[in-house]
Amino acid sequence: MPTDKPLRLFFALACPSGLAEAVCNWRDSQEIEGRPVAQANLHLTLAFLGNQPAASLGGLQPLAAKVRVDTFALRLDQLRMIGKDFACLMPSQSPPPLNQLVEQLRAGLATHGVTLDARPFLPHVTLSRQVHALPDIQPPAFHWPVRHFGLYCSENTSSGIHYSELASWPLTIPGR
Repeated sequence: MPTDKPLRLFFALACPSGLAEAVCNWRDSQEIEGRPVAQANLHLTLAFLGNQPAASLGGLQPLAAKVRVDTFALRLDQLRMIGKDFACLMPSQSPPPLNQLVEQLRAGLATHGVTLDARPFLPHVTLSRQVHALPDIQPPAFHWPVRHFGLYCSENTSSGIHYSELASWPLTIPGR
């Protein structure tokens, strides 16, 4: 990656491949219109940093390494529209460790001088974009064991948007 070009960065939970496949199989079997998100791009954004200088990576990685949150289970069991046209899977309850992870990242980013969107954190996995209405369906409960989080770069390529993992950090195993 060129170091003079700003990077479009975000911290996220990458959807494990088996779960991403199950989610996409379910989504594709429903009548959810719009432009489906590629299976490889399914994730839950923890903090969107926007365009940042490449030099900022040197400060972001140690900041993330200081995060201390226990592993947890996430249950995606609701289908909702977010914004004008995003079909998303969401948890009916946000686990406390997920909220702690977001809070620790936001606090670290604030001390690092990164200004984040002021909207409250709303955990979700975007399934499709450009959706006008959702069918009246209840998704199955998708269980996600969360063991780590990462820093990602979003790139527009000729084949679409691609997310590259720049680094990842494990969460703490309770009792250790």
